[in-house]
Amino acid sequence: MTNDERKAPPAAQGMRQNWTDIPQKIRDLIEAQLGTQVVNAETQSGGFSPGVAARIYTADHQCVFLKAIGTELNPTAVSFHRREARINAQLPENAFAPKLLWSFDDAEDTGWVVLLFDNIEGSNPQTPWQENDLQRVMQAMSQLSSTLTPSPIASDSIPSSSDYFTTRIYGWQKIKTGDPKYFDRLDEWSKRHFDALCELEKNAPNAVAGNTLVHFDVRADNIVMTEDVVWFVDWPHASIGAEWLDVILFAPSVAMQGGLLPEDLLQLNPACQRADPDALTAAIVSMTGMLTFNGMLPPPPGLPTLREFQAAQGEVSRQWIAQRTGWE
Repeated sequence: MTNDERKAPPAAQGMRQNWTDIPQKIRDLIEAQLGTQVVNAETQSGGFSPGVAARIYTADHQCVFLKAIGTELNPTAVSFHRREARINAQLPENAFAPKLLWSFDDAEDTGWVVLLFDNIEGSNPQTPWQENDLQRVMQAMSQLSSTLTPSPIASDSIPSSSDYFTTRIYGWQKIKTGDPKYFDRLDEWSKRHFDALCELEKNAPNAVAGNTLVHFDVRADNIVMTEDVVWFVDWPHASIGAEWLDVILFAPSVAMQGGLLPEDLLQLNPACQRADPDALTAAIVSMTGMLTFNGMLPPPPGLPTLREFQAAQGEVSRQWIAQRTGWE
């Protein structure tokens, strides 16, 4: 498939709330933390999290980045915000991640979780992907994995990538053991190779084991670029695994959004070049099963385009497997 033949990708965005949607009690606490009044809030539309994501400006000329959400909009996203606060608080300053300034969890009353970060005066990479941007991001990802090896977060306080692949990622197994309607909805290629895909997927948990802190959700909407630095934001899914795993998980979205095809992207990452090809294939197969299965599910609350986005990545990933295995 060439760039010209690819479909326009679905938008990567959730349903945003505004500063004024946050309960007054929580807004008062945020202003007390900042020591001054918030005078303006610029909502940021991109990214797969519902709730509030905004640059907020204060009367004394501070600017910080605010993320906030309540359980009424999406209880799962609230748990992700809690996890993000815990993980970001433990990241080293050289991890290309914005500094967490403050977090607050009002679980027992309003159900809202709030995070304040250093503001980054940058923007997401342009899509369709531009060659220079992609080169910069791939270089930064190599630096990131080097910086986070061994993981600066202890293994007893964060899941392993192997655990994620056994539980959250195991898409082909979920199709195999779940409602038959999901198998019936598969494309013909997946049905034809289904048993082989399930067998390869069983190797994935061992294949992705490692001692690198992995972001686990790198996409264009989770990257902010300035003239000098590539920043990686939104860390709730971080885990400890193989140094090459973030590139594997990143690759389908790059191709879907007009960048390099996955196999060409791997050539830009030394860790992928060093890795066992069979381990890479097992991880790709399992990731593809997750994207394929999730793409058939109803959209979660506040994330109307998520399943379409996952389904489009799944299509890219199935073609990637066919290329690596010869299962045309």
